[in-house]
Amino acid sequence: MPTIDAKAERVSQCKKPRGWLGRLLLWNMNSRHSKLTDWGLSHISIEPVYTILDVGCGGGRTLRKLAERATQGKVYGVDYSEASVAASKSMNAHWVEIGRIEVRHGSVSKLPFADKMFDLVTAVETHFWWPNLPTDMRRIFRVLKPGGKLIIIAEVYKGANTRIAKLAEKYASRTGMSLLSVDEHRGLFVNAGYSDVQVFEERGKGWICGLGKKPDATALGGTACMD
Repeated sequence: MPTIDAKAERVSQCKKPRGWLGRLLLWNMNSRHSKLTDWGLSHISIEPVYTILDVGCGGGRTLRKLAERATQGKVYGVDYSEASVAASKSMNAHWVEIGRIEVRHGSVSKLPFADKMFDLVTAVETHFWWPNLPTDMRRIFRVLKPGGKLIIIAEVYKGANTRIAKLAEKYASRTGMSLLSVDEHRGLFVNAGYSDVQVFEERGKGWICGLGKKPDATALGGTACMD
């Protein structure tokens, strides 16, 4: 049976992959989260000309999926793990070379992008690790164009009736994961200023997908965006 230290290291690697173990984990994530990502992305329409950001791009497979749909646009990835940045660039070397994908090292709490830059922001299996979830939702709000959308996709949430969800919830206080219920996910979007909020569940698998839109310029009025 794994020791407490071994379990803690595994959780730490999920949060910020590094070294050979991190590279192995990123490879596994690319494979294990592919169907989850496809399910989540099925809830949105991606136009060919979209400019897209994937926050917490991990091993880079989601970047490729997005680039294949935004055929005339550009996809950016950001991750605060240098191992993840390297893995994403390696997986998408051709797309990077032709300028369709760009990967940067950075944090969701300090996104290295201009205001109102993206039509769509995606976050797959990452939001429960963000340093300050409510504030970081506003950081993403800043870089979205008016009318742009944020989609959050995860295989675990509070109240899901799956083994992995129950384990994550049991050890959340030790791991630092911010696990939210369906209603709390909805409130997370609403409280950050997003409109047209929808939350989808795949109950048999314990998957969740949250979707919200940055109101257009008229609806925003004089609302200030957080830097």
